[in-house]
Order: sequence, then C-alpha cells, then structure tokens
Amino acid sequence: MQAFTKLNGIVGPVDRVNVDTDAIIPKQFLKRIERTGFGQFLFFEWRFDEEGNVNPNFELNKPRYEGASVLISRVNFGCGSSREHAPWAIMDYGFRCVIAPSFADIFYNNCFKNGILPIVLSEEQVEDLFQRTAAHDGYKLNVDLENKTLTDDYGLVINFDLDEHRRQFLLQGLDDIGLTLKHEDEITAYEQKNAARLFA
Repeated sequence: MQAFTKLNGIVGPVDRVNVDTDAIIPKQFLKRIERTGFGQFLFFEWRFDEEGNVNPNFELNKPRYEGASVLISRVNFGCGSSREHAPWAIMDYGFRCVIAPSFADIFYNNCFKNGILPIVLSEEQVEDLFQRTAAHDGYKLNVDLENKTLTDDYGLVINFDLDEHRRQFLLQGLDDIGLTLKHEDEITAYEQKNAARLFA
C-alpha cells in the first residue's frame, strides 16, 4: 500500500449530507474482483444523467475541480452498506484524503486499509473549507499527516486528531497483511520450531 505522509492537492466538494456507499459506487458496478477500475464509476448517478451524459451541474464535473485529490463533504459520509468498493472507487478516482464532520464507522476503518486519510473536523471548520473552495479557483490544501495539520495559501492552519496506531499505518503504508508481514521472520521461526517439535 502506498504510504501517506504529505499531500498538496486540489479540493473537490460534494456538498451533501449522508452520502452513502451506494451513491459512492452503485451496486451494478460491484462485479469486478480487482481493487482498480472503480474510479470511473465514482458518484456515477450524480456525475452522469440517465443517458450517460456528463452532468455539468455536479460539483466534481466542473473544470475547476479536475485532478482533485482532497474530497470534502458533510456529516455521516460513507453510511449505508459496508462495501469496501467505496474507498476503492475514491482512491482509484484520485482522492487520497476525505474530510467531513463525521463518517460511518465501517467506511472510516476501510479508508485506512486502503491508503486513504479520513479527517474529522467540526461542522464549522468544514463549512469554512467549503467557503474557501468556492472562493478560490483551484483551491488547494496542504495535508501533513506527520504533524497532523491542514494549511492553505491564505492563512488557514487546522490541527486534526487521529489515532496514533492508524496514523502509523498510513505513514508506513501498511494494511493488515503488511503489518503481519513485518513479523515474517518471527512467524517463520515459530513455525519451524513448532514443526520440529511436532515431528521430532
């Protein structure tokens, strides 16, 4: 998994509450078994109309948000079903950081397992980010996971909280399997010792 230390990225807004995982990646696109290829279907029913044409009124379709890697949204982001395809789609689209006042628990946990940094801020702080994003074309945030800060070019400084264990997961680029493999030598030694004892 790709490590996350610092990110300087364009902010893309999805100004909606209770964005559920079926909106993030609709169920008809869950037939793939790879983690890649889902980005093209992110927010599909909002990004496209019924004929498959690009919806110019959806925020992320506007040219000013092209290439965005920081996503901001409202309360209870990632609610609904527990599908891990939701963070897969977000990551594949190009977002490495999602900021909201609150997240659904399963989605929040899945973000860390897939190299995405979810940041919880107050509703007032998130509203300020929406205002800044609207006011400045190509608005960018500097996300510093090492120091747990958010800054911009207009004087913003926000400190955010994050569980240290999860922070280290992202800084080192580890998922659950990667964490286990850090102890590969000890596991191998144990297995060899145990096999020798069983078959002695």
